[in-house]
Amino acid sequence: MGLDDARARDVTSDLTNTRLKSRAAAVSIASNSALIVFKLVVGIMSGSIAIISEALHSGSDLVAAIIAFYSVRKAAEPPDLHHHYGHEKVENLSGVIEALLIIAAAGVIIYEGILKIISGPHIDHIWLGITVMLVSGVVNLVVSKKVLYPVARRTQSAALEADAAHLLTDVYTSFGVAGGLLLVKLTGWELFDPIAAIAVAVLIIRTGYHLVVQSTKVLLDQTLPEEELEEIRRCVTDHRGDLIWGYHKLRARQAGSRRHIDLHITVDETLTVAAAHETAEHIAADIRACVPNADVLVHIEPRSHERVDGT
Repeated sequence: MGLDDARARDVTSDLTNTRLKSRAAAVSIASNSALIVFKLVVGIMSGSIAIISEALHSGSDLVAAIIAFYSVRKAAEPPDLHHHYGHEKVENLSGVIEALLIIAAAGVIIYEGILKIISGPHIDHIWLGITVMLVSGVVNLVVSKKVLYPVARRTQSAALEADAAHLLTDVYTSFGVAGGLLLVKLTGWELFDPIAAIAVAVLIIRTGYHLVVQSTKVLLDQTLPEEELEEIRRCVTDHRGDLIWGYHKLRARQAGSRRHIDLHITVDETLTVAAAHETAEHIAADIRACVPNADVLVHIEPRSHERVDGT
């Protein structure tokens, strides 16, 4: 049990590590700032709408990174007079905002690409454009896969996960634009540039849609995944016939990386108030050990109120 407690403490420490989350968001801000300047200069020099659109996309990445940086710090603030359950849902709200930014950036890219197809593109310095897109793709791939995603998983940060997904779309678009410019160089057909930009924009919209769906599930208080609920049930039923007769009305939801769990347990009518309270505290502590970073409320009822589990 001591080893399990130590593991639970380690997991909880990760979930509440604001400094770790802030550092990851700061790395994203720095990399996006540099790439915006890089892409914008080369885009203007080459006349490539795809590269200029990529600079715009990196601009939305920068805004998303700033939102993530702010939200992970805000989410760590303790409950106050106006927010009794804390501020963790700020992370999920920022995930929705970042997803909408992804979709908006994709819409602008499609619009600019269509205009270029109509007016006819003219591209110079193609090899320079290909180089900047490849460099951008590699940088964003490293930041997304090696910095943001690992920290997002360790801390269960919705904001950092959205930021990582945002950067990963930039990887797809950068390599897609580089491929389009290479086709322009090989074939001389400059329409490959805006067509490539539109194609990758469609992929961006798909990513944005999935982020919106994932974040709104938490904002709408969707229950925890079945495997987590099953773990909670196991923690409680282990005490059936020992401390409790049964349980019912189990409810659980998530806000940021924090879980909010409440349930009713039934105990022997002969227990004193103090003994029943001690039982409830014991059950709550066991659940927190099974599901780290959880806020658990256990309501006590007499055995005569026993119902079917989960109703």
